[in-house]
Amino acid sequence: MKVRLDLDDQIHEPEIIIRAASNDPNVKRWQQILENLSQEDAIACYQGETEYFLKLDQILFIETADRRLQIHTSDNIYMSKKHLYELADRLPGYFLQISKSALVNLYQINALNKSISTCLISFHNSHKQVYASRRYYKQLQERLNEMRSL
Repeated sequence: MKVRLDLDDQIHEPEIIIRAASNDPNVKRWQQILENLSQEDAIACYQGETEYFLKLDQILFIETADRRLQIHTSDNIYMSKKHLYELADRLPGYFLQISKSALVNLYQINALNKSISTCLISFHNSHKQVYASRRYYKQLQERLNEMRSL
């Protein structure tokens, strides 16, 4: 593998380009690693008047309920002043939208319980569960299969 650095003061945001054969098995892994490095590792949220900075790996899922954005960890619920679409744009690739009102941390998923009309997602070390809509189920299944193959 060759690494080339091209510095240019006219560029405002770094860009990384990976050139490889289409059948190279390492490309997807490198892409994920680089995307994860470029993302924030904590998110600001609230419980009452107290502001917390949650590490992304603590988050199970994020959902909109009662017109408020809730961030769920294994044992707490925090509120955010952001909108779901704002967080979806900022979060790393291992967060996936699973319904119109929810994002899930793919690394925290323990089980999928699929029935004819729903898909219930369970998490490691938590009693919490969230539903994935049928519209997003195929993409969820594909992403989980990709993660298993890395």
